[in-house]
Amino acid sequence: MEPLLQWGLEVIRTVQQMQSTLLNSFFFAVSGLGSSFFLLLALPALFWCVDYKLGMRVAVICTLSAFSNSSLKVLFSQPRPFDLDPSLGIGRAGGYGLPSGHAQESMVLWGSIAHFIGKKWFWAMTAAILLLIGFSRVYLGVHFPTDVIAGWGVGIILLGLYASTCRGIEDWIAAQKTAIQLLLVMAVPLGLLLMHSGVVVAFQSGMLLGIGAGAIVRARFLSFSSRCAKGTAVARYAVGITILVGSLSLLRGMYPYQATTGYLFRGFFLSAFNGIWISLGAPAVFRLMKL
Repeated sequence: MEPLLQWGLEVIRTVQQMQSTLLNSFFFAVSGLGSSFFLLLALPALFWCVDYKLGMRVAVICTLSAFSNSSLKVLFSQPRPFDLDPSLGIGRAGGYGLPSGHAQESMVLWGSIAHFIGKKWFWAMTAAILLLIGFSRVYLGVHFPTDVIAGWGVGIILLGLYASTCRGIEDWIAAQKTAIQLLLVMAVPLGLLLMHSGVVVAFQSGMLLGIGAGAIVRARFLSFSSRCAKGTAVARYAVGITILVGSLSLLRGMYPYQATTGYLFRGFFLSAFNGIWISLGAPAVFRLMKL
């Protein structure tokens, strides 16, 4: 790997020659489009305003992506560019570098949505976003070009596997009794957490548990359609995301970040409550508000 890493350092040095305050701000913003926080903002929009089933699919594949990415990073244990040359670190990130989590997560998130929409113009926009996110990670000095390429590659594999199997899996789950569905909803996220107790895996698997449990209850007791007029969609998102972000800010103040097992499990269950809000709580409130 040494020759590839040295080549990557030279690429980053060349790219950073165009560095400016404006470009730094721009690429920090672009990089955010592939973050876990952006996923947290995007998922509610899918559930509340686009397509409920698409929201479920994105929640599942992004959780699996987070788990595979964290596991591969530990397996390869590759440094980040600023570990070898601190002067290149415009941005900062924790953990190992290969494969890039932002590149992989954005591939499965935006790729899932593009597959659902199925329009050439949206595929073109998705490709541009993915390229910008990947370039931003190199520009900021937090990933080698090879990290980004690997992240895209793993993301494409996950997208292909899920696209070819999701309908069969969904039909099988839908045919099961509620008790079996709830058992699966609890067993899969908890299993992922026990196999890899990283911060991203803990929060996203907790979110998946809450979303899955909420979706099962909603299917039995609450009639809700994501499709609605544009004005209603804006109102739904404004109300729902305000409560979600408000609760996140409150909980973050109560439970500051600590890289401990207790914090991870607490974060897992707090994320589960957020997931329940996305898939069940907010739709129930929208019904009460006649949205």
